[in-house]
Amino acid sequence: MFGMGFTEILIILIIAILFLGPDKLPSTMVDIAKFFRSTKNAIGSLKDSFEHEMEASGIKAEALAYKKELEKAQEQLNKVTDVKGSVGAQIASITDDILEETDSQTQVKQAPKTDETVTFEKKPKTPYKDEIADV
Repeated sequence: MFGMGFTEILIILIIAILFLGPDKLPSTMVDIAKFFRSTKNAIGSLKDSFEHEMEASGIKAEALAYKKELEKAQEQLNKVTDVKGSVGAQIASITDDILEETDSQTQVKQAPKTDETVTFEKKPKTPYKDEIADV
């Protein structure tokens, strides 16, 4: 016990008998036994609490791993929902482009009218630039 042999314990007891005397020795031995018992119980409870903390730290590590997995799943879900939003935005931009194009085409059709009148008469022939150069 505590790295002491039987002879060392015997020497300590003899010294204790000499200093304490035979009257106080039994009560002192009981006090020493209570001290060792309480120390043993304290060490046991410390060991139990340490094991409990180790178990709790294992549970905490598992909880953190689950939390990381949930965060990754949430990121993927956000990406999927963002794809839906980005596709919607692209569709909206395409429809806006189509609407702008149709608006510009209608504006071309509604160009201001000149004083030209439509007749079914034939216009006199005018020579082309090449024909004028030959002449």
